[in-house]
Amino acid sequence: MTRIFPRLTVLENMHIAARRERLNELFSRWSSTHEQRQALELLDLVNLSSLKDELAGNLSYGQKKLLEFALILVAQPQMILLDEPAGGVNPTMINEIGRYIRILNQQKGITFLVVEHNMEFVMKLCDTVNVLHRGTTIAGGPPSVVRTNPAVLDAYLGV
Repeated sequence: MTRIFPRLTVLENMHIAARRERLNELFSRWSSTHEQRQALELLDLVNLSSLKDELAGNLSYGQKKLLEFALILVAQPQMILLDEPAGGVNPTMINEIGRYIRILNQQKGITFLVVEHNMEFVMKLCDTVNVLHRGTTIAGGPPSVVRTNPAVLDAYLGV
């Protein structure tokens, strides 16, 4: 499920993320300010700038997830927790989400904590993987080591 304002445009959603004032004040102050430039840059990063005037509710599920991602970036966080970012999206969008995560990690130094069940996505994306089973860490390290760990194989593949 995505958390956006479906009856507002993509750009208006970005504006709400950038401001912490009452809703009726938001749109009266919207102009070509720093916030608008930042919002457009973030929409451009996730390839949604061409949809800035589209109602957010009209976006595809994957595009809504990208909008949510851009909304998070407005706050310029140092760390982002992503819960099932690959959930419910097509393989092309999964690759795009992974690409955005890598770009932001490498270029902006943002740390990502990703909770995900799509192991192919995790193994391609992460430098370090920690595997939990019933609330306990059973393995950790580089993907190449974790994927062959007997405890992981037993817990998740029943080997």
